[in-house]
Amino acid sequence: MKPESVQSRYRVTGMDCASCAAKIDTAVRRLPGVEDVSVSVSAGTLRVVHGAEPIGDSVVRQVRNLGYGAEPATAPSLPRSEHPEEGRGHDHRSGPGHDHQHADGSAAGQRESSGAHDHRAPSDQPWWRTKKAIATAACGAALVIAYGLGSLFPAIERPAFLLALAVGLVPVAMRAFSAARYGTPFSIETLMTIAAVGAVFIGAEEEAAAVVLLFLVGEMLEGVAAGRARKSIQGLTALVPKTALLEANGKTMEVLAASLAVGATIVVRPGDRVPADGEIVEGASEIDEAPVTGESVPKKKGVGDPVFAGTINAGGVLRVRVTAAASDNTIARVVRLVEEAQESKSPTERFIDRFSKVYTPGVLVVGALVALVPPLLFAGAWDEWIYKGLAILLIGCPCALVISTPAAIAAGLSAGARRGLLMKGGVVLETLGKITAVAFDKTGTLTAGKPVVTDIVAGTRTGAQVLSLAAALETGSSHPLAMAILARARADKVPMPPSFDAGAIAGEGIAGGVGGERVFLGSPQAAEKRVALTDEQRTAIAAMNGDGKTVSVVVVDGTVAGFIAMRDESRDDAVAGLAKLKASGVRTVMLTGDNRRTAEAIAAGLGIEARAELMPEDKQRIVREMQAEGFKVAKVGDGINDAPALAAADIGIAMGGGTDVALETADAAVLHGRVKDIPDMIALSKAVMGNIRVNITIALGLKAVFLVTTIIGVTGLWPAILADTGATVLVTANAMRQLGWKPA
Repeated sequence: MKPESVQSRYRVTGMDCASCAAKIDTAVRRLPGVEDVSVSVSAGTLRVVHGAEPIGDSVVRQVRNLGYGAEPATAPSLPRSEHPEEGRGHDHRSGPGHDHQHADGSAAGQRESSGAHDHRAPSDQPWWRTKKAIATAACGAALVIAYGLGSLFPAIERPAFLLALAVGLVPVAMRAFSAARYGTPFSIETLMTIAAVGAVFIGAEEEAAAVVLLFLVGEMLEGVAAGRARKSIQGLTALVPKTALLEANGKTMEVLAASLAVGATIVVRPGDRVPADGEIVEGASEIDEAPVTGESVPKKKGVGDPVFAGTINAGGVLRVRVTAAASDNTIARVVRLVEEAQESKSPTERFIDRFSKVYTPGVLVVGALVALVPPLLFAGAWDEWIYKGLAILLIGCPCALVISTPAAIAAGLSAGARRGLLMKGGVVLETLGKITAVAFDKTGTLTAGKPVVTDIVAGTRTGAQVLSLAAALETGSSHPLAMAILARARADKVPMPPSFDAGAIAGEGIAGGVGGERVFLGSPQAAEKRVALTDEQRTAIAAMNGDGKTVSVVVVDGTVAGFIAMRDESRDDAVAGLAKLKASGVRTVMLTGDNRRTAEAIAAGLGIEARAELMPEDKQRIVREMQAEGFKVAKVGDGINDAPALAAADIGIAMGGGTDVALETADAAVLHGRVKDIPDMIALSKAVMGNIRVNITIALGLKAVFLVTTIIGVTGLWPAILADTGATVLVTANAMRQLGWKPA
């Protein structure tokens, strides 16, 4: 995108297949000032990259000229009933670097929608109330009436069927004309119109009317399937409650969740859904994250732990500090990311798009040759071969082929997003299945990213007393090691007496008075300046250091009260996740800037190859070396200090604490920081690509069979349109199975 270019996004209704998207894409590209266009059928969105001049009004008009609804997008695609109350001024747009909707586009959308030609339908409208369902019902009713009148009054049978044909065909022909006028002359509607009109000329109007009805039924079923895919990801938005209990000035009041500001404190009662992303400031509870992540076991969370909007508080009362506005909470960002991802096409999808642009005109040529060559050169019967040529037009409709890939990819992206596996588009989803090596960061990726107390060794005091004294000195500190000691003290419920004159000693530790005694907490080297350590104590400390642990010694009035060991422990699921990758033949390696001893201790426990003491450029170099060896490499990190390696890898995956950065910079993100999500993401990619291969086989296989049977005279117009409609429905239904994908 050029520096002076901006993006505008629109909601489009009435799209139900890739053919619809192609028509909109072609028409909008013809507008002056438009540089690039991306359309997503599954998300119902249109993204336009254009110059600095506002073009919102012209885009909306152009889309509506094709018969679709259009309006500027200012929010994630919530059902209309889920939007915050109008007039509150809440803006769901993303921040700088995302979509910039011009005021004129919004105004234009409002002006046009109030007129008589409003094509829009609410996104949560039942399928039987859509325009296509009504048109299908009208055509079906007209056909039944024509059969009845033809049986009672044979003289008017032909006019009755012509009228029934007109009821169904006129809307289709109008769409064909609009598509041709705006740059898509070879559309599915064009093939349908030519076939139906041709059938009338050879006296097959009864069959033509039935074929048009079947075509409309097929389109309606496509719309139902597309709506199901769209609602799959939109359903996430319904998880966030509309109201929240805001705490202010010592009182709680019920407010709209959309109005919560960052920094506000809310109260979440047992059984309530969390109304915003936040951090627990008081209380502890089990949080059921299944609605957002699919995780079946609730997670224990306490002070300092993050909570996500839409999850359920299954335990005690919590006070939560809001960390993200409604437009930027986890679910809103997931919806926005998936919608943007569905607008980008995979290599397979782009190939099929290019193929279909040649394929459809080719079908017209083949149909014409079948209709003309046998009668002209081999004295064939005109009616018979024209009939076969028209049937070939219907067999050749590219709907099933064109929808085979985007439907599966959209379903795969949605299924992944509902489990916290976020992928930025079809290219990423397709590439993930080809990954043969994964390079992991250590801190915050394979490990939890915060140290925990692993050992408390008693000296002249008991273990509980050692922990109590250390916690007394560290109270109020935000240092990671201090936080680990305080967390263990709270968990063990040891007393934390007040400390006096406590202060840090540069490079050594902290000292102060506790209960009338002078206490020092610091490194073993600093402790030895104050008291002599025994050989046994030195050996124990060295062994812990060898295991990658950091040791702090507690000295009380010149004696070693004991010492505490801490380490950033590996994630609970890291061993299982890495084993799953190895079992599928994927090489794993850990790249870390940490010291070699700590890295090797963590790696030994995980069973992974380790490369330590690396600078960011070293990590990038190692990724390049692995690629040179022939590996397809995914780099997993926090998205900040791993940026060079993430960029160099075939796929960059951010996880752990880097979620915010992940959604902006990486190719994919593991939202909930589970190592096992990496093999699951690869497995999802392989499942989707397998689904696409089956879909293409169905689409082309059925066409090949019916092409042969039509030419040899076994099948005609009815089976031809059934082949196309049936293939489209089969392909779409097969793709929709991916919505129910679950990790093995």
